[in-house]
Amino acid sequence: MEKRLEAVFKGHVQGVGFRYSVEGLSQKFEVKGYVENLPGGDVQVVAEGEETELSAFLLAIRNSYLKNYIRDFEISWKTPTGEFKDFFIRHGGLR
Repeated sequence: MEKRLEAVFKGHVQGVGFRYSVEGLSQKFEVKGYVENLPGGDVQVVAEGEETELSAFLLAIRNSYLKNYIRDFEISWKTPTGEFKDFFIRHGGLR
């Protein structure tokens, strides 16, 4: 079943290659969406795909070297919009 994952990672997650690493990990999964820095130092991941792929993608992020920078995270599941063609780094709300 297709879903939309929205996750916010908190901690020392900016300035450590977090977005580039998440984009690289996304290539191993059938997910579409983006990763972006948020004001205040958090990083948001928005991804759509099959729930099993999204769960595996989230687990890969949490189990990668990035776990050393993640203090906490919040996730929510939503209805997919189908707006994405691939997975990318979003800069300031723009692609």
